[in-house]
Formats: sequence, structure tokens, C-alpha cells
Amino acid sequence: AVLFTSEEERRLARESFGLYRCKEVVVNYGTAAPANLESARETFFNAFPNLRGKRFFLFLGRLHEKKGCDLLIEAFGQVRNSSERVHLVMAGPCAHPDYLRHLQQMAASSDGTISFPGMLTGDVKWGALSAAEAFALPSHQENFGIAVAEALACGTPVLISNKVNIWREIEADGAGYVENDDLAGTTNLLRRWLATPPDARSAMQENARKSFANRFEIERATDSLLAAIANP
Repeated sequence: AVLFTSEEERRLARESFGLYRCKEVVVNYGTAAPANLESARETFFNAFPNLRGKRFFLFLGRLHEKKGCDLLIEAFGQVRNSSERVHLVMAGPCAHPDYLRHLQQMAASSDGTISFPGMLTGDVKWGALSAAEAFALPSHQENFGIAVAEALACGTPVLISNKVNIWREIEADGAGYVENDDLAGTTNLLRRWLATPPDARSAMQENARKSFANRFEIERATDSLLAAIANP
């Protein structure tokens, strides 16, 4: 048998080569939930006081072309004036200084609404995930996307491309929005969220928590793996 971490991964594997034959088993892949989100949010806002009281989208991961960072910044530029003043936080390390400069140049006309806080870890990371209005990842390819599961653990809805392999699970659970990994799709992700009424946002936050608890919480993932091993 081959163990897959998502339905999309299983589907894509069938396209690998013509003689593909195996027993396919999808098992959950998870992460631990944060302990104290209220304390973590305060830690985050103490580190970045300029964001306290602000609405913001959060990207958290490697700043890399594969992740659709340029798409997200360009899409944000198209929607930021269509609603209340909203911010975009591009959090993560970048191994290529030229690419980071490119992203910062793209953000230069944002009137200070796009920030690059660097890599976030520990309570600051969990605080950012919890304080964000939505988590955005318009990636061109993600085998799983662990940061997506971490956002769900905080009850934060996710705005992702259909190249993030757990997009089917997110869509089925009503835990976020899914679009194509292009400028039109990324812009639509942000616009859809900004057009979502407050009560629907609250429902999506609850859906995010349930999705994490049912699919991605580490003990549930362990149970899923043990069940697959015990019942070959």
C-alpha cells in the first residue's frame, strides 16, 4: 500500500506512470494545536505594535516564487482600496535577496499596508496566525501545506489555491476559499473574503476549528496512521 496525505495527492499519483498499480490509503497528516492563543496574540502585538487593532491577511512561509508571493502582493494592490483599510503581512524567510527586493519594490506603492516582519516562530507565529483575519497561500504547488493546518488550528479561515493539495478538504469543510493559482484567482480569493458578511466569517472560523480537529490534529493523525497499519 501507499499512504497519501490528501485526496489530491492520491489523485495526482495516478498520473505518474502508465503501469501505476497500488493499494491507495489516505491518512491524516497533522500538527499540534497551540496552547494559549490569547497570550500568543498579545506576544505578537507586543512584537509588532503597528498591527494592533488592524485587519490583516497573513502569508506565513518561505518567500519564494513557488508560493505565489508576487501574485498575492499584486492581488492585494487591486483590492486594498475596495474596503476598509486592510493590511497584508508577508511573514517568512527569503533565501534570495534579489527576490525579496523584488517583492518589496512591488509593495512600495502600498502606502505602508504591506509589511515584511521576517521569520516568525513560537508564540509570535501562533499569535500572528490567530490574529489574522484570514491566512493566504496562493501557491503553485504544495504537497500538503502545514501552515494551512496551523491556521485552521487557530480558527483562522484559509484562502488557498487549488495547487495546495488539501484544497478539497478545505472546500468540503467550508473552512476557506479556493481559486486558481493565477492573478485572477488570487484577487478573487481576497475579494470573496472581503465581501463575506460578518456572520458568515464567524461560521467559517468555526468550520476552520472543526476541520483541524477532525482531520489535522496530531492525535487524530496518529489514529489514522495506526488504523491504516492495523487494517492492511
